[in-house]
Amino acid sequence: MSRPHFERVSSWILLIAIVIFWQAICSLFQISEFIFPSPVRIFEQFLEHKATIAAHAWRTFWVTMAGFGLAIVVGVLLGFAIGSSRLAYAAVYPLMTAFNALPKAAFVPILVVWFGIGIGPAILTAFLISFFPIMVNIATGLATLEPDLEDVLRVLGAKRWDVLIKIGLPRSMPYFFASLKVAITLAFVGTTVSEMTAANEGIGYLLISAGSAMQMGLAFAGLVVVGAMAMLMYELFSVIEKNTTAWAHRGSQH
Repeated sequence: MSRPHFERVSSWILLIAIVIFWQAICSLFQISEFIFPSPVRIFEQFLEHKATIAAHAWRTFWVTMAGFGLAIVVGVLLGFAIGSSRLAYAAVYPLMTAFNALPKAAFVPILVVWFGIGIGPAILTAFLISFFPIMVNIATGLATLEPDLEDVLRVLGAKRWDVLIKIGLPRSMPYFFASLKVAITLAFVGTTVSEMTAANEGIGYLLISAGSAMQMGLAFAGLVVVGAMAMLMYELFSVIEKNTTAWAHRGSQH
């Protein structure tokens, strides 16, 4: 097996090894499924409740994508505004960093008061937790534009707006796609956390319901589904990134 091919399948090999080790530990020590279900038991619960899991997963998915879409729009606009001005970068960036440090789960009760129980808090929690990486990466890509390059373009008659649009934004694309891969996983976290306290649908709600009914296999099946959805979206953005910013990854090709 060639090295590039091995690198592509290495994550699957590691996953299979973890599952085998997990099953062996559960079988060897006869761990109760109410404490730590085995992969076999989780798969059985998934098959038994696949219709219910699918319904909750679909709700979590589209709510997450709604919040993530909002995060992209706001993150790009704020990142462009902050990165295009040294004054804005110096004034706003520290405040946004402080805001990002706040635990987003603490916002859920407030959002419930404002918007009630349902999709509103879940969408906004997904947005709040995922827009920051997008904003930071766009702002960084624009703010770190080489001064010498900018000076040359100015001498050639380019205005500040031309430099940002024609040079700054394309240069920020690798940062942008890197942020999407981080932000989409955070968006799923935000949605699930909100659903655990402020919803009657979704994987988060399923986790709470299964836990209270001591159906730990079902709860773990829900977690696996969330992880699978996040991984698929991560891989989707990786493919898009490779096809649109190949110039930024020349050195990684084997």
